[in-house]
Amino acid sequence: MTINAIRHAKFGALFAVALGLAGPALGQTAVKFSLDWKYEGTEAPFLLALDRGYFKAEGLDVTIDTAGGSVEPINRIASRTYDMAFADINSLIKFRDQNPQTPLKAIFMIYSNPPFAIVTRKSRGVAAPKDLEGKKLGAPAADGAYAQWPIFVKANDIDAAKVEILNVGFPVREPMLVSGHVDAITGFSFSTYINVKHSGVAQDDIVVMLMANYGVKLYGNTIMVNPSFAADKPQAVRGFLRGFLKALKETELERLQLALRDNILTPEVKANGFGGVDPARLDKAIDQIALTYTFKAAMPKAGDVFDASFLPPAAERKAN
Repeated sequence: MTINAIRHAKFGALFAVALGLAGPALGQTAVKFSLDWKYEGTEAPFLLALDRGYFKAEGLDVTIDTAGGSVEPINRIASRTYDMAFADINSLIKFRDQNPQTPLKAIFMIYSNPPFAIVTRKSRGVAAPKDLEGKKLGAPAADGAYAQWPIFVKANDIDAAKVEILNVGFPVREPMLVSGHVDAITGFSFSTYINVKHSGVAQDDIVVMLMANYGVKLYGNTIMVNPSFAADKPQAVRGFLRGFLKALKETELERLQLALRDNILTPEVKANGFGGVDPARLDKAIDQIALTYTFKAAMPKAGDVFDASFLPPAAERKAN
């Protein structure tokens, strides 16, 4: 074999190895996925599947973005800006009716019972649906829960004429209930309840009327897909669902509970509150950093790297 032949053979072998190493990355199918809202605990299975490589193991390169409500992700996949989405099936049904030329499909039901709810307070004299008569209901016009108000009214024999509806913005919805400007609000049970509770309302004063428990038979959020993407890449769609399902079965607050126990709610935090540091401990930590890193300037002190002046008052930072 000539020298040139040997060189060509070696080059060919190296090229083949390079292709083999690059193959999985090059062979991955890109999937753009849209959530229906911001990152919250309920989105954990999607992020867990991404974090643990379950999508990657299915040959998928998945990107996940937030959205501004249940309609935006539907518009995203309808325009092919995104391939798949997590959104309300009831909004999807309405979209299909208004846009028959774009037959989007739901492919995995996540909320067998939707989170649509009326959240109110016992101290406002509301404990049951009929108690809403004569009261003020704060409801953003674009709220998915408020869209089901007519169903809730009929299922519970409420005289809607006796309920004053105030069109309020999403950011002020919970504050208006907390301040007493309205007697009840519409919203998603898990989000609205937590927001009201964190605003200082006593837990035993909060009433959550989950519409699914009061005659509303709707389903809720689902994974949906653009039909063209599904037709072109059915294995990618199936792989996405497999990866998601695996993460869904594993989620159950596992990571959050571990982080709270081991990383967030430590004995130091229980003693001193969230957010601050023990300067003496931080100085020792900097000393330990010096064991693995050579400082170019003088070793800093705790006060050089941590500024406590922006923290809320100590009383507000106490760990429960």
